[in-house]
Amino acid sequence: MLKKWCRIFPGLPWQVAEARHFVAALLGDEGSRLVEDAELVVGELAANAVRHTRSGWYRGWFLVVVGFSDDLVRIEVIDQGSDNEPQVRSVISPVDVGGRGLLLIAACAKDWGVKDRPGGRCVWADLARVSV
Repeated sequence: MLKKWCRIFPGLPWQVAEARHFVAALLGDEGSRLVEDAELVVGELAANAVRHTRSGWYRGWFLVVVGFSDDLVRIEVIDQGSDNEPQVRSVISPVDVGGRGLLLIAACAKDWGVKDRPGGRCVWADLARVSV
């Protein structure tokens, strides 16, 4: 990655929208499809951090990192960890109404993954940049 930008957000539900605005502002000159995909990715990852990790606890936080290379934009959301691993849910699972955010990310990202970190976890997604 050539350039990286980052911002820390309080672990509050309304900060998910702020994270989307942050990423959209960084990608303002990119194509609309990339901006839409990036907003979806950061929105899902930030919402997961707030809902399912210690980031949503009192005084919690999550960090959004956006990295740029010639052909990719990498979005990382670093949270404060949890006892459960992120899982992609089945499309046909009748039990849960929600829980398909990682499936959406897998559909629009070139690649994605999870890295454990001391005191937390990083979930990342690479989005392809298209030359105009």
